[in-house]
Amino acid sequence: MDESPKSPGLRCLRRQKQQPTERTVLFFKDKHIRAAIFDMDGTMFDTERLRFSTLRKASLQLFGQSISDEVLYGSLGLSAKKAQELAQQHFGPRYPYQAIRRRADELELAYVRKYGVPVKKGLYDVLERLKRNGVLLALATSTRRAIAEEYLLSAKVLKYFDATVCGDEVIHGKPAPEIFLTAASEINCAPEECLILEDSANGLKAAVAAGGLPIYLLDIKHPPAAIRKKAFAGYDSMLGFLQDLQQVTPHLPLPRLSDAFPPTQNHSIAGIHGFGAIGGGYLSQIFSHWDGYARPRKIIGVTGNALYRGIINHFGKYRVRYPDVAFDQSIENVEIVDSGDEAAICQMYVDAEIIGICLPETAIRSQAPLIGRALAQRQRDKPRRLAVLVLINKVGGADFVRKAVAEALAEQLGASSAGAVLKEVDFVETVVNRIVTKIPRETVFKLIRASLGNFERSAGAQTIDLGPPVRQLLGQKAATTETALPQLYEKMSRLSNLTTAINQVNVALFHSGPDMPLYVQKGPDILGRLCQLKVVDDIAQIQTIKNKLLNGTHVILAWYASLLGYETIAQGMGDERVATLVRRLVNQEIKPAIVRESPELAEHVNSFMNNFLQRCRSSFKDPCRRVGRDPLRKLQQGERIMGSIALAERHGIATPMLEYGVALGLLYAIRRAAPSDKESQQIKARYEAGESVARLLCWQGSYHGKPYRGLSPERDMALIRRISRHFGKLLQADSPHWSWPLRRS
Repeated sequence: MDESPKSPGLRCLRRQKQQPTERTVLFFKDKHIRAAIFDMDGTMFDTERLRFSTLRKASLQLFGQSISDEVLYGSLGLSAKKAQELAQQHFGPRYPYQAIRRRADELELAYVRKYGVPVKKGLYDVLERLKRNGVLLALATSTRRAIAEEYLLSAKVLKYFDATVCGDEVIHGKPAPEIFLTAASEINCAPEECLILEDSANGLKAAVAAGGLPIYLLDIKHPPAAIRKKAFAGYDSMLGFLQDLQQVTPHLPLPRLSDAFPPTQNHSIAGIHGFGAIGGGYLSQIFSHWDGYARPRKIIGVTGNALYRGIINHFGKYRVRYPDVAFDQSIENVEIVDSGDEAAICQMYVDAEIIGICLPETAIRSQAPLIGRALAQRQRDKPRRLAVLVLINKVGGADFVRKAVAEALAEQLGASSAGAVLKEVDFVETVVNRIVTKIPRETVFKLIRASLGNFERSAGAQTIDLGPPVRQLLGQKAATTETALPQLYEKMSRLSNLTTAINQVNVALFHSGPDMPLYVQKGPDILGRLCQLKVVDDIAQIQTIKNKLLNGTHVILAWYASLLGYETIAQGMGDERVATLVRRLVNQEIKPAIVRESPELAEHVNSFMNNFLQRCRSSFKDPCRRVGRDPLRKLQQGERIMGSIALAERHGIATPMLEYGVALGLLYAIRRAAPSDKESQQIKARYEAGESVARLLCWQGSYHGKPYRGLSPERDMALIRRISRHFGKLLQADSPHWSWPLRRS
């Protein structure tokens, strides 16, 4: 060995003798780990196949004969000198290996500069997890520095490495251990504390000889079994190593609303089937936070809303507004596909790692055949498990969706094949504890105009000929949305030096409450990784709290506030009559019933209720009509209000305020509901035709293809009488009554 002062081998030995002792930052497979050393080609980047292609082409150009697979495979992990010796053994001493290698470098660089470095799936997640948990990182590649650094910069991973050692900086290439010993010395670590990630036989030999902990990652071909056995651990891909790494690195805590999304993108794709208020205003934020280490490279949303498609696809982002805390959050990396584009929707199901279904309950049956076809295509094209979060406002929503999809699949494929497809799908029950609303269309157009005003001011002297379609768009003619926005974006993009100005075109589409967690039933591993999901053993308990404690209270609040003349939830809560009713509902009837039924829920009830009341007091953007719509659904047996009454009755708790709330719901449907609220209009028509309160409550007609669960005239006779009395007193607006007259003081 050259023992001159600049010898990397001697420097390595000197560093090891001075090795300080520091605390372990990672415990992986019973070993204390302080650092990880990465090979580059074939390990981090899928460049070995690209290298083979460029070497063949260069050899054909300069030698007239393509280089053989035997030489290419034999060169894996070798230094340039060793690879030259191997090539000249096969093609003779006159084989111009160095010139061929330089030409291959040129071809490879041209490809990378045009298309980027092909990064192995899972790499970004691995680097983020290691770096965020204090593990030192080094690169040890046989590639010369000029090329290695360009690749690292192109892939945006150079920032992760504390040291880089390249092939032209060591004397003895792999399988000699020098490059790994040098890398370990550069980060001041002993080799036995270093994971060494490699894909080739020569690389593994070098890692073993260095005394490190070799992690074998399969690339083009397996090394001999005898060499693989010497590896500390082996995986078929970087994703396999990532799975084990996830088990020993911490799950990051629930983010704060103002926390930035992870800056690094991984290879994941997330899908949102139903890009409305909850999908676009909540689930997209959950997916953007992902596991806190890295975020998906793409979120795909499905909607029939042309305005959303136009804004998001052509400006590349949108905003969610949180009025309660005066905060806007920008959502990026979102692609919107048309709900009528079956091919694009199926491809989303094929590519996604997780999907959220945020469709109305009434749309599930019509969409079930499409979802079934998409899942069948996934099994054919990329078979692997899929987690499907079901965010529909229905207890047992996951089972409901699964059954609908199973029936559709059985018709398409037969029962046996349908079962095989669904075996690889986890439909996950969820509980949403956040209020999200769409910003009205007219307001969105105003926001677009304001953003364009900012753009024009930034553009300065450069003028923009918007053209008739865009002028019509800004005049709020919605039919031109999808033609106008692309034209506008193209005109803006043509202007020079206006990147900052274009970035100012960012429109808010949703108003949202600030509550962060989405509660999900315990299931596949991915649920435990996403930092904004709160995994629970029994989601039914959380549903009980929300459905009875929150949803029932919320809708009664909306009905009462609307009848008093208020437009929004917060306005209603500002009226002491409404606030008093809500407090009494919760503290005297609903909370005691829930706690008596399930004492283990006591710790959750107060937290849910306090957050809910605070949210209601500031929900000035939440219309009473939105919350109060569809009273038939909310007054069924077992649902929200009637379910809470039955629960309280089972524990001997009187429910005068819940019963008063039922009467409020009937009067709301008759007096205040919007003409578009079909269920309210149905109640109103029957009442005006002479039906009594008892008949309204006991209706047993068809409801979305199923029998409606009204009250029983015999079993619920006493309850019906009490509700009828409340209703009669409400009609007498000036009658003295504990529930207060329906007029403002």
